[in-house]
Amino acid sequence: MPRQREPFHNLVLYHLFKWLVVSPTLHIIYRGRIYGADRVPKQGPLVVVSNHASLFDPPFLSNCVGRPVAFMAKAELFNVPVLKQAIRLYGAYPVRRGGADRRALLAARQALDNGWAVGIFLNGTRSTDGRIHKPYLGAAAIAAKARVPMLPVALWGTQNILPQGKRLPRGCTPVTVRIGRVLPPPASGDRADLQATAQACTDAIHALLDLGR
Repeated sequence: MPRQREPFHNLVLYHLFKWLVVSPTLHIIYRGRIYGADRVPKQGPLVVVSNHASLFDPPFLSNCVGRPVAFMAKAELFNVPVLKQAIRLYGAYPVRRGGADRRALLAARQALDNGWAVGIFLNGTRSTDGRIHKPYLGAAAIAAKARVPMLPVALWGTQNILPQGKRLPRGCTPVTVRIGRVLPPPASGDRADLQATAQACTDAIHALLDLGR
């Protein structure tokens, strides 16, 4: 039977990092606004899906949903001493760039079984405008296999923090995070059902982005 909460030491570490680093950064430097936080299930496995435009997205998203979120991270980061231990504590698991990584999908399933919320960016990589142009089916496939709900989240404005060609992040860039309503997992693992669910998540996120600041 799956756990209903993340391991206690991960939860403590999450709250320390949230209140000491991420929340002050989001609210003071980027004038963060959060809408829909009351829609987040506070326990139980959950697949969180969102758009992706900035390296700041994972910590901001996890901060705003009020619970730790395990994200895929580049496999190369797990070769760096100290860093690999730190990101594992925050629930990160490695993925190889390019193509599907079955081990990453298995790691996501294991995180769900351990009570984590798993975060997946629907467009896979960052987009310059913050929108999802081609949703991948991995998040829907994981939700279908694990039979867990999905939560769409829209990150508005993060594409302006570190635009392409810039080496340092901009300050005073307004950021808004809008959390949608929980959606059921796909009815099955058939491609048509996965595509329908991925598109429903994309449409929900774009509707939230269209609300703007």
